[in-house]
Amino acid sequence: MSDRPSGAAPPRLVAVLGPTNTGKTHLAVERMLGHASGMIGLPLRLLAREIYDRIVKARGASRVALITGEEKIVPPRAVYFVCTVEAMPLSRQVEFLAVDEIQLCADPERGHVFTHRLLHARGTCETMLMGAATMAPLVRRLLPKAEIVSRERFSNLSYSGSKKLTRLPRRSAIVAFSADQVYAIAELIRRQRGGAAVVMGSLSPRTRNAQVALYQSGEVDFLVATDAIGMGLNMDVDHVAFAGLRKFDGKRNRYLHPQEVGQIAGRAGRFRTDGTFGVTGDCDEMDEDLVAAVQDHRFEPVTAAEWRNADLDFSSLHNLMRSLSRPPEREGLKLSAEALDEITLRQLSSDPEVADRCRDRQALMRLWDICQTPDFRKTSQEEHIRLLRDLFGFLTRRDRRIPPDWMEGQIRHLDRLDGEIDTLSNRLANVRTLAYAANRPDWLSDAAGWQGRTRALEDRLSDTLHEKLMARFVDRRTSALMRGLRVREDMLAGVSGAGDVTVEGQHVGRLTGVAFQPARGASMLEEKALRAAAVAAVGPEIAKRLGQLAAASDDAFKLQPDGVILWRGEATASLAGGSAFQPRVRLYGELGHGAARERAARRIEAFLAAEAGRRLGGLKRLEAAVADGKVKGLARGLAYRLIEAGGVLDRALVREEARALSQPERRILKSLGVRLGAFSIWLPALLRPEAMAFVQGFVGKTWRPAIDAVTPLPQPPPSPLQLAAFGLRAVGAWAVPVEALERLDGLLRAAPKQGPAVLVAEQDRETLGWTEAQLREVLKALGYTTTAKPKPGEPQAWRRRNDKPKTPKIEPAAPAASPFGALAALKAPPPRPAKPAGRRPKRRRPAKATS
Repeated sequence: MSDRPSGAAPPRLVAVLGPTNTGKTHLAVERMLGHASGMIGLPLRLLAREIYDRIVKARGASRVALITGEEKIVPPRAVYFVCTVEAMPLSRQVEFLAVDEIQLCADPERGHVFTHRLLHARGTCETMLMGAATMAPLVRRLLPKAEIVSRERFSNLSYSGSKKLTRLPRRSAIVAFSADQVYAIAELIRRQRGGAAVVMGSLSPRTRNAQVALYQSGEVDFLVATDAIGMGLNMDVDHVAFAGLRKFDGKRNRYLHPQEVGQIAGRAGRFRTDGTFGVTGDCDEMDEDLVAAVQDHRFEPVTAAEWRNADLDFSSLHNLMRSLSRPPEREGLKLSAEALDEITLRQLSSDPEVADRCRDRQALMRLWDICQTPDFRKTSQEEHIRLLRDLFGFLTRRDRRIPPDWMEGQIRHLDRLDGEIDTLSNRLANVRTLAYAANRPDWLSDAAGWQGRTRALEDRLSDTLHEKLMARFVDRRTSALMRGLRVREDMLAGVSGAGDVTVEGQHVGRLTGVAFQPARGASMLEEKALRAAAVAAVGPEIAKRLGQLAAASDDAFKLQPDGVILWRGEATASLAGGSAFQPRVRLYGELGHGAARERAARRIEAFLAAEAGRRLGGLKRLEAAVADGKVKGLARGLAYRLIEAGGVLDRALVREEARALSQPERRILKSLGVRLGAFSIWLPALLRPEAMAFVQGFVGKTWRPAIDAVTPLPQPPPSPLQLAAFGLRAVGAWAVPVEALERLDGLLRAAPKQGPAVLVAEQDRETLGWTEAQLREVLKALGYTTTAKPKPGEPQAWRRRNDKPKTPKIEPAAPAASPFGALAALKAPPPRPAKPAGRRPKRRRPAKATS
């Protein structure tokens, strides 16, 4: 019979459905606190503890109860009950009742429990079911009278692709699917980014809350977690990165379902703050369809709920197992596969002693109660069965209680704080099993006392585990430094006139131009911490300098011969390509807004282009004349090749074109500053020091030859452009100054003649400043050869080789079909008879004189 007054409105049944970050759980808590009493079922003990703490702050500890498998806090006057879904005391009537994450009714392991709550858990005034939008069709089928309220996500969720672990943004959660993977990722982040908090479903609420507090406080910027964060844990996460898309579900290794990806990725973004998700590490990129489904929150609807008969027959062991396997009689429900408790029951029933004791109805009910003990330890199936068999023996003999000596021995064995993370985690798992037994009201004689002892031991182990996690996965000194620098608005920082950057009195780096060079720390992490602080300190100064640079006049800049551009005397940028009149530069440093850096770079390029116009006026006029068509014919082609070669051209390469130039063409080239020398064609204006100093910045700094001496060419040889930048030209294996070659030509013209040869005296060589070997090799490369070996003290004679091959004069052949073909054949000289091979001609002797 209902306790509602006659004439009262019927109880409200509402399903609040929508994606993550729609405030469903928050709404349920607010609605519950609006009633005189209430109960909420949550999918995780961690989440139950979080909601419990929140309601305690609002209503006081005396009015709020926490009921989970391993923990019960039930004050005498409690009116609000926060529970895990499995532990909800449905026999207690409350005005408001809520069940969160109701879509878990499709979960193969726990689904039948959520389905039972969906169908049978009700508040006297209002019942609220919260879950994913995929539940809407099934709710309409199973609960036709339910009101469905759809909730829209407050913020956008977008896919950001793949990022390296070391490139993930701050406030990121990295999701992995095994403890080993979680630890490996957290260790890498500690080395590279200062530290990470760790959250796993196997952690106790105390350890988990301490780790979350570590993250929420900003002491660390990264959270490494299992998919436990997908179940409503509230954290300020901006980005969720999947380290994998496969998980072991207890039976097999499978890919995540799209709705599971959406549930986890949805943790990114809070309220109206947008979030992103992506992949990291070795995880493959997400499929486009999966990305679209997660971003648009479009998933396949849940078509059926897992169901298991809750009206069990305890008349016999056989009837109990048969009632568990009874199929559902309603559409939209499907019989769930055997869960752990059923498997345990079947295996224990095969034990003759257990089966014999189960002839008693009370013992059978006790057996089923024991079979529902979770396997917190995650050990082998045999070990779990062995533990439950012992418990069944204790609870069906003598006083039907677990012996205090057994509990004492278990706690004494576990009450140790030594060991590493895995050891402490195993102890905690065993303590959770003892806590579960202590929270069964009729399993122990002093249940309340054992609850207190197991809770105290769990807290001690949890605190120790938290410290171990901190020691292993957080560089506390560095993270504390970074946090302190980040949260202090009055941070003492400055840049001296010499560019030294200090933060809180510590030298952290140097600012040169617009580039910041951080100081070296004692460790890589300390360097990162110092750099983070320094960046915050120099950011405004760099922004100011970029603005000043963009507005600076040309006299504030200077181009060095090695291609470095100085601004106010400090190296600020370097040439990065282009040409003299269309240069490209690379601005030093990486701090500052992208648009401001771009404006600064364009300003430096404008200075360089203007400087090119001032220093390379002759080249600019020649380029303009070629482009405008003022130079025509052979002169145009020769001018074009001269421009391509950087203003210095080997005359031997264009000998025929230069020889064929007409007088007007020579005059136009001369008027444009082009000089036609004996060995080279060049622009003398480009050989002035200020012009060469400018051009040399564009040819790199790998080879810097002398501009007034003969230099051996390196291997591989430089390009003509590189040589021209120094006023040089390749002559054989040497780089020779162009003007020195013309002086050599003058000396050769003025030297004494010896037939077709010229005599090069020792003083001529000394005038050039060359060694005898250099002169010899240069002349040979220019086409000269020596004549007879000179006598001691006499100059060497050199003559120019005629490299032009002699071509025999050939009469044009008449066409074969022409009537003059026969005449042409008669006109041709008869062929000379071929000499017999292998025979030398006889030498004719002179005729003897006759007397």
